[in-house]
Amino acid sequence: MKNLLLFLLVILLAIFPLFLQKDAEFGGADGQAEEMIGELAPSYEPWFSSIWEPPSGEIESLLFSLQAAAGAIFIGYVIGFGRARKKYSSKE
Repeated sequence: MKNLLLFLLVILLAIFPLFLQKDAEFGGADGQAEEMIGELAPSYEPWFSSIWEPPSGEIESLLFSLQAAAGAIFIGYVIGFGRARKKYSSKE
């Protein structure tokens, strides 16, 4: 029951801003940083450009989500492995 309540709280925290600020744009930090650099140093040129740019924003979001999922799986595996090793090593 406690886990269900915590899960619902997380969902509410994620959805609440969308209803609170209906016409707001939730942009990323990359765009804001690029604008700020343009204001502070107009002659700045990037050191390199991307090797490959995704054809659309949806594909970019998909790749970012896959990267986040892979990281979460890896972290979960490491934590689970450590807990299992500790659990089974203490029984011996």
